[in-house]
Amino acid sequence: MLYDEVVLGRRSIRGYLPKPVPRTLIEEILTIAMRSPTSMNTQPWHFHVITGEPLARIREGNTKRILAGEPDSREFRRGEAFSGVHRERQVEVAKQLFSAMGIARDDGAARQDWVLRGFRQFDAPVCVIVAYDRELSGSDDTAFDCGAVTTALVNAAWSRGLGCVINSQGIMQSPVVREHAGIPDDQVIMKAVAMGWPDPSFPANAVVSHRKSMEEAARFIGFAD
Repeated sequence: MLYDEVVLGRRSIRGYLPKPVPRTLIEEILTIAMRSPTSMNTQPWHFHVITGEPLARIREGNTKRILAGEPDSREFRRGEAFSGVHRERQVEVAKQLFSAMGIARDDGAARQDWVLRGFRQFDAPVCVIVAYDRELSGSDDTAFDCGAVTTALVNAAWSRGLGCVINSQGIMQSPVVREHAGIPDDQVIMKAVAMGWPDPSFPANAVVSHRKSMEEAARFIGFAD
């Protein structure tokens, strides 16, 4: 695939086929992703690639703790709740997804099940936990670099027929993830990436989020025209 085809065609995939992903393919994807630029070549990232029984235990633990009312214990700071235009964009994509899935506004059970899918890593066959070296926790460059490598990861996966969705629900109960993935204490858990073969019959997979225009996002200074 051409680069433009990958970037413009990629979507967040939330429904997967029950088909394993070869380890060699994931290794290839990570090798490509790790060519992402980093601040002063620090390369702060770590990837914990989970499948099978360990992933099933994480899903079970996440779900049990959420249903029991355990508070959010994610390690990477979230900031304040979205407001203004950022909240509007969040609501807009949620409406797109609920509409695609036929989930009514007053259908509490269906909405809860949708939320729990996130804590189950969307039932994907693979979950990639992105972490970074704890000694770099005070650096905003570290978060920037991890975001860059994660973007490269999902694009490399898409170019090979795999779908991904970057999510936070899967790491909100960080003690569960640490226990079953064996993540060392000198790393901070940042994000989860669900990965697998897209299910073409899953309605939400067809959703393409709206993006603001280039004119809204960019300013050009010093150009002749």
